[in-house]
Amino acid sequence: MTKPPICYQSEPAVVSFWRITQLDLSDSNGIKCFWTGNVANGQVILTWKFDWGELWGQGVDRLTGHILIKQNNAYVEPVKIEVKLTDTEQTITKSIVDPFPRKCAFEFEYSLTPQYAPRKKVSYDAIFAPSHMNDTVLVIEGKKINVNKTFLSYQSEYFEALFSKNFKEGSLSEIEIKEVSYDDFGLLCSSFFPNPQFPNDRTVEKLLEMGRRFLLPSVIATVEHHLLHISKIGFQKMIWLADEYQMPKLLEKCIRQMDSMEKAKKLKKLPEFEKLSDKTKALILGRILKFM
Repeated sequence: MTKPPICYQSEPAVVSFWRITQLDLSDSNGIKCFWTGNVANGQVILTWKFDWGELWGQGVDRLTGHILIKQNNAYVEPVKIEVKLTDTEQTITKSIVDPFPRKCAFEFEYSLTPQYAPRKKVSYDAIFAPSHMNDTVLVIEGKKINVNKTFLSYQSEYFEALFSKNFKEGSLSEIEIKEVSYDDFGLLCSSFFPNPQFPNDRTVEKLLEMGRRFLLPSVIATVEHHLLHISKIGFQKMIWLADEYQMPKLLEKCIRQMDSMEKAKKLKKLPEFEKLSDKTKALILGRILKFM
């Protein structure tokens, strides 16, 4: 499945001689792009650093399309680069020979089409089917979910309280849970029921949201392990998740990854920075001070 292309047009920028300089920084419909350039040995070297982790989280499998480079010289044809982005953080570099590079201004435009891998329809009916091991029924969106009170209570303080004698629900044969979808609850339970399904980059945010709501620390720990060791989600989204859902190991790793003043300052300028807690902002600013 594909969607219409995401397009962006930069302003003209003059490339510096020898020194690598920032030419453009953009955030367009889930695609972040950091454009730099320099001149060396009669060549203009242009580099684009793409980060589309936000789209990956929405189910995008890859981006395909092109970058079109234009010069302020009517006699020079635009240069077209075919692009296929399969990693959520990927760099594209192009060298252009120019006899008068010091006087050149460049601009670019990209057109990138999100491509979606076919989604498998997941059925949670099997894990919620009646069994001699189950002793109560939850009702979500009118569907009956057969569960074991002791197992859920062991996993979650939310369910421990729900099934206790201190709540009227504890004595009911069927308990309705509102403001949650059957599929989201199925996704949650499939992550810690027998034969668990491991998280992926498309499910982590929903699992964290549900894990926090239903007080399931084991789910959050499983997601944190995925984000630490497997995930391809971009750095900016990663540090926000670590802060929002209080994953200390992941937050520590993100702070360590800011290994230069450039990276730290870049994060501070992004909209995601304002969403962070004061404590995490202080850690980031402390990291910046180490490079001063």
